[in-house]
Amino acid sequence: MSFNGRHGVRPAEREQAQEFRVDIEVEADLSRAGRTDRLEDTIDYTQVRAIAKETIEGESVKLLETLASRIADRTLALPRVEAVTVRVAKRPPSMAPIDGAAVHVSRTRA
Repeated sequence: MSFNGRHGVRPAEREQAQEFRVDIEVEADLSRAGRTDRLEDTIDYTQVRAIAKETIEGESVKLLETLASRIADRTLALPRVEAVTVRVAKRPPSMAPIDGAAVHVSRTRA
């Protein structure tokens, strides 16, 4: 997924929106959904996307780690989600010629 946000340590990163790429992997027992073919028995991926969108487009933070952690914690709170891995990446102009920076955060239900 791709969203625009104003996050970063440098003021310039917070002044002008930049693209953030978000990948979310969710682990869950989906065997019931496989049998019933009902949305109620699986994870509604529109909710997962909404969490990522609200986080990236919301309040400005300094670190990719903060964004990934917030997305992971909110996704893990959804019903049936047993574990989640979130990758957040960006490529601000100040990083050229580097392709970008990314972090991976994983959480499991306690």
